[in-house]
Amino acid sequence: MKKTEMKPYRERLLALRARLRGEVHQLADNALRGSGGDHSTMPIHMADLGSDTFEQDFTLQLMESEEGTLTAIEDALDRMDEGTYGECEACGSKIPKLRLEAIPFVSLCVKCAEKEQKPR
Repeated sequence: MKKTEMKPYRERLLALRARLRGEVHQLADNALRGSGGDHSTMPIHMADLGSDTFEQDFTLQLMESEEGTLTAIEDALDRMDEGTYGECEACGSKIPKLRLEAIPFVSLCVKCAEKEQKPR
């Protein structure tokens, strides 16, 4: 793929990276803030404690997912710098532009992605 063709993808990747970084920081702040609870003298009810734990676990899972996406975005930007963006990492064929428009950080063509997701 030519550099001029990559420009809109690079812009989308950079914007997505900035947005996700902000979300990860916000999730981390909320998770840390939520663990302190309020400082009243009322005893903590077990149901409240369970809800807090569930929310914290859910937040950590979201952060992990977004960190994975951030890594995929960084890898896509590296592939752009190397000149291999838009090529399937498994078979070397071209990834259709329609797929790149939908998921600009994708590294596999549809066939290889399907093979990877099939249970072994």
